[in-house]
Amino acid sequence: MELSLKTENFGSDDQSWLGSSHGTQATETITLDTSTFTPATHYPDGYFKSGIPLGQITAGGKFGPYDNAASDGRQTLVGFLFSAVQAPTVNTLDPSGALFTHGKVRESRLPVAVDAAGKADVAGSIRFV
Repeated sequence: MELSLKTENFGSDDQSWLGSSHGTQATETITLDTSTFTPATHYPDGYFKSGIPLGQITAGGKFGPYDNAASDGRQTLVGFLFSAVQAPTVNTLDPSGALFTHGKVRESRLPVAVDAAGKADVAGSIRFV
């Protein structure tokens, strides 16, 4: 049994992109594919930002940043990273996160913009305000 004191730091999380609390209790647990994210864009402070648009990678089922030009499954927007997740220091480690798939999103507050094709992908489950 270990009784030593440990300190853990958490990054600040900006969830101002959420348009309401609707759907926040129904998030899904997912695994992020770290190798598909760009450090300067998606985790400049060591945390994957809350509100990053995500697509599911066809091979393996992990999730990466939505990219309409991708051809690995990420070209289809499926939801948003619900809360910030600490990025691993090794690019081959893939952390878990929560996927927000239903509710309102304040488009102007997203950390990464979503194009018209992405909005069409989630029409009926995500409403942009």
